Amino acid sequence: MSAASTFALSSRIASRAVVPVTSSLLRPTFTASRRFHPSKMASNPIATLDTSLIPRLPASSPTLFEAKKKKNLSFETIAKEVGRDEVAIAAMFYGQARASPEDIKKLSQVLDIPAELLESQLGGFPDRGRTIDMPPKEPLIYRLYEIVQNYGYAYKAVLNEKFGDGIMSAISFSTKVEKETDDKGEWAVITLRGKWLPYSRF
Repeated sequence: MSAASTFALSSRIASRAVVPVTSSLLRPTFTASRRFHPSKMASNPIATLDTSLIPRLPASSPTLFEAKKKKNLSFETIAKEVGRDEVAIAAMFYGQARASPEDIKKLSQVLDIPAELLESQLGGFPDRGRTIDMPPKEPLIYRLYEIVQNYGYAYKAVLNEKFGDGIMSAISFSTKVEKETDDKGEWAVITLRGKWLPYSRF
């Protein structure tokens, strides 16, 4: 079994193979189609900074968000130019992920921000976890918290059965957000992928 655990917070529906039927007496079978859009979210307004969060954010956040708004760029567009995932870029904007020198250089070019300014604001280590109260009040973020409330022990039980006694890392970790569409509406797919870390015996 792989050392990494992968699970999605929304169900994926795989396309079904259609087997030809030779008998004319059988009724044809129809399956619902689900269209997968790995990155089509640009039709909505871009995310901007809630100014009430500024006291909890690093100095780089207003700088980055102001340039993003001025150029009307989505996180998806910025991520493609920088060569990172859009969630990783958004985490940098909120001061929750460290930007490499190459990230800073590319962000400077994409957003037309002086490189020296970004280096001074993004060059340190992130102070993570300061932006959100627990439990969170913002409805969308609360839904994620609610998922853990509802399914946390179920995730733990299934992960323990598959991997043994340990935890899924949020450090050796990646995540992505995708969009699926079918005849019932639009579906958000959030994938979390973390290295499995067994507890040490001592």
